[in-house]
Amino acid sequence: MKRSTAVLAACAVALGSAATMLPNAVAAAQGCKVDYTVTSQWSGGFQASVKVTNLGDTVSGWTLAIAFPNTSQRVTQGWNATWTQSGSTANATNVDWNRTLGTGGSTDLGFVGSYSGSNPTPTSFTLNGVACTGSTTSASTTSTTTTTTTTTTPPVGRTPVEINGQLRVCGVNLCNQYNRPIQLRGMSTHGIQWFDKCYNNNSLNALANDWKSDLLRIAMYVQEQGYETNPSGFTSRVNSLVDMAEARGMYAMIDFHILTPGDPNYNIDRAKTFFASVAQRNAAKKNVIYEIANEPNGVSWAAIKSYAEQVIPVIRAADPDAVVIVGTRAWSSLGVSEGSNETEVINNPVNATNIMYAFHFYAASHKDNYRATVSRAASRLPLFVTEFGTVLATGGGTFDRTSTIAWLDLLDQLKIGYANWTYSDANESSAALRPGTCNGGDYSSSGVLTESGALLKSRISTADNFPTS
Repeated sequence: MKRSTAVLAACAVALGSAATMLPNAVAAAQGCKVDYTVTSQWSGGFQASVKVTNLGDTVSGWTLAIAFPNTSQRVTQGWNATWTQSGSTANATNVDWNRTLGTGGSTDLGFVGSYSGSNPTPTSFTLNGVACTGSTTSASTTSTTTTTTTTTTPPVGRTPVEINGQLRVCGVNLCNQYNRPIQLRGMSTHGIQWFDKCYNNNSLNALANDWKSDLLRIAMYVQEQGYETNPSGFTSRVNSLVDMAEARGMYAMIDFHILTPGDPNYNIDRAKTFFASVAQRNAAKKNVIYEIANEPNGVSWAAIKSYAEQVIPVIRAADPDAVVIVGTRAWSSLGVSEGSNETEVINNPVNATNIMYAFHFYAASHKDNYRATVSRAASRLPLFVTEFGTVLATGGGTFDRTSTIAWLDLLDQLKIGYANWTYSDANESSAALRPGTCNGGDYSSSGVLTESGALLKSRISTADNFPTS
């Protein structure tokens, strides 16, 4: 990959007109700095990060204009702002959570772009229509004001949620409250309609303290004796598991487990009702991630995208900051299991911000060609492996240690988070616990772990080393 960095000191931000000031008044010192970095580049495309730091008085409501040298440079997908482009100028307008920038405050933006010929650095940045100059003047003086930025050491907590706080998507990564890429590693429940007894104080204590899991994925089936049979009861149980994960410092992924039928639009009214409820109830929590469609199958990407663009606004109305994960075609294989690939998503992304795309694999069935897809896609799309197994795609068969390790090594390398199927004592080789384990209180010792469970516990329990600066 080609990497180039341009740090452009910028800019005097005029929040009021000098003409409205008294003749001898000195304007409040305003200024900002923009760091522009091309983080990766390929033939005809590139990804860039843009960090805006406010060095003056508080700004509430802003638009950053980026002037490209020519019209061949186009923003094709952006994040952490609302992106538009006219001619050679791209505009990034604040979203709700970064609308206000206090003195010394900064926000990280980014985008994927296209180009032809060369890909030169932008010629200028302007904020709220005023050119970024790096100095300030008043109506009666031309003196320059120098400003400095103070860096403080952030506090470090003990649990994943204490350390990382509210998550967001930045570029192709999941990032923490310090805008640093992180990887969450954890376990998925089995269907809570069948294995509810496996999710209790003892089992979640073990998952958080012995397994040192960052994440509990809560698999709530919609059909198959699930949500549709008792909407209020299943909603209540999901909320209780969110609370139990929160109390132990783990993130909770609420999985709307669509499998049969494969078209998520069949359940769109149920999805809107369910997510409106859980988003409103959990909006103040920092540990909730929403997975809105588990494994779409036998349905086009256009139909999945349409579903996502109807359900995501329901969540955003109550919980504007949470990360949302969208299932992909062919059992969340980015289309590979139905003969397609990641380009259908890259060329037609969901029209929403702060989202990721799901990828699922089963190690004994899905090998080199699936890993190649993830390797390619990870430079263009924010991915989360919300479900994977160490066995065949049926959930059974022989445990494939070699392929599983190859997958986990790849996900670690790419900083892609994952949840293993399943933290349960189901009588199938994908289960982490031996049959009958959930009748007792031991969820960690070698005597209750399957081969799959022993490997996953050993991988998940290694130190996370989350970045905090």
